[in-house]
Amino acid sequence: MKLLEDRILKDGRVLEGNVLKVDNFLNHCIDVAFICELGREFHRLYKDCGVTKILTIEASGIGIACLTAQFFDVPVVFAKKSKTTNISGDMYTAKVESYTHKTTYDIVVVKDYLSPDDKVLIIDDFLARGSALAALASLIRDAGAEIVGAGIVIEKAYQDGGKIIRDMGIRVESLARIESMDENGVHFI
Repeated sequence: MKLLEDRILKDGRVLEGNVLKVDNFLNHCIDVAFICELGREFHRLYKDCGVTKILTIEASGIGIACLTAQFFDVPVVFAKKSKTTNISGDMYTAKVESYTHKTTYDIVVVKDYLSPDDKVLIIDDFLARGSALAALASLIRDAGAEIVGAGIVIEKAYQDGGKIIRDMGIRVESLARIESMDENGVHFI
């Protein structure tokens, strides 16, 4: 998606450790009008799939998922990264290995929010190694729901996550696919 690629080139920064910093418009300070355009594109890509729920993971995916959900007119469910005192009842759980945070943690979704009748679209900001996406897919499968696909804003295509998720039989639509990035800039596929 040229709109997104242009924004990454204009406002993104590559940091040490192969980190693409886009928090000034995507996942810390959200440019709502811009993200709405991304949501509109996810809707165009998945509008014929019968989506009944959108699933994401806290925290960076929530804004993107909500702005996408308005086009589908469906609720957003987000997997929490820890069980808190306000979560009760039976839960689906899965483990996520975070490259960015250098830790492994459990994610949880209360069973009331995913059912076998659901057709779920996963939305997330980044796909790199695939751990978060695989964990979200596991929650959906545990619920007996159908995964219609994954809408990813930015895929680091030079890492293996996209291949891992696609090899699981999940349709992945990434709005920007990065072939490489370094101090000289970002290069798209």
